[in-house]
Amino acid sequence: QVQLVESGGGSVQPGGSLRLSCAASGSISSAYGMAWYRQALGKPREFVAGIIRDGSTNYADSVKGRFTITRDNGKNTMYLQMNSLKPEDTAVYYCTLTDRGLGYWGQGTQVTVSS
Repeated sequence: QVQLVESGGGSVQPGGSLRLSCAASGSISSAYGMAWYRQALGKPREFVAGIIRDGSTNYADSVKGRFTITRDNGKNTMYLQMNSLKPEDTAVYYCTLTDRGLGYWGQGTQVTVSS
């Protein structure tokens, strides 16, 4: 069993920054991948950013240049640094982990960008 615990969400004004964290625990191999997804009210869940063990990353076009995904393999923790936040970034952000063909999701953390 794998558990994912997200933290760092909150409310911020446009142009502000937030840093999300996702700590993984349980039975995890050394080759897992992690990613962030988000879901705005009334919209489908969408991919935000992903990172694999060697540090390779990819981003949704909507966040390129503003968001940075990183991970600390020693701590089994992933981060999402979000800068220049926009109202359209408002959503529940979910952490995911994929390991040995199985996928796991965190409970989600709310990010609200509003003046």
